[in-house]
Amino acid sequence: MNRSYFSAITLAIAAMTAGHAFAADTSTPKTREQAKAELAQAIRTGDIMGNGETNQKANEMNPSMYPSKPTVQGYTREQGQAEMTEAIRTGNILASGESGLKLNQLNPSRYPAQTAAQGKTREQVKAELAEAIRSGSIMAGGESGLKLNQRYSHTI
Repeated sequence: MNRSYFSAITLAIAAMTAGHAFAADTSTPKTREQAKAELAQAIRTGDIMGNGETNQKANEMNPSMYPSKPTVQGYTREQGQAEMTEAIRTGNILASGESGLKLNQLNPSRYPAQTAAQGKTREQVKAELAEAIRSGSIMAGGESGLKLNQRYSHTI
C-alpha cells in the first residue's frame, strides 16, 4: 500500500473519530455531500486532530505540509494611538498600585463624567418586588439557594 494513501486513510479515520474537531451548526442537518466536502477541506488544510494525546491538529504538528492560514488584519498604528489617546483623556486606564481601579475611578473630578445607563424608577422596582412576593420568586432564607416557590411548592 502506498504510504501517502495510507496516511490519507489514517487522517480520514482520525477526522471521523474526533467529532469535536468540527464546529458543527446543529440547527440545520448536513447532507452527506456537505459532510464529505467538509472532511475533504479539513484534510486538505490539516484542520483535523493529528495526535489525540497532545490535542494538536495536523497543521500544528507539521505546518510545512499544509497551506498557511490567512492572517487577520489587526489595528493600524494610528488606530492604536487614537484609542490610547481617548483612554488617557477619559481616564479609562488602570492606575498604578494594587487597587485595580482606573484613573477615572480614583480621581473622578479630573476626567469628564461618564454617562450612566437609565435605571428603573422607584415605582417600577416596587411593582417588581410586589410581583416577586406574590409569585414566591424571591430567595428563601438559609443556605439552600432555593426560592420560596421552590421550597414550599406543595403549599403554593
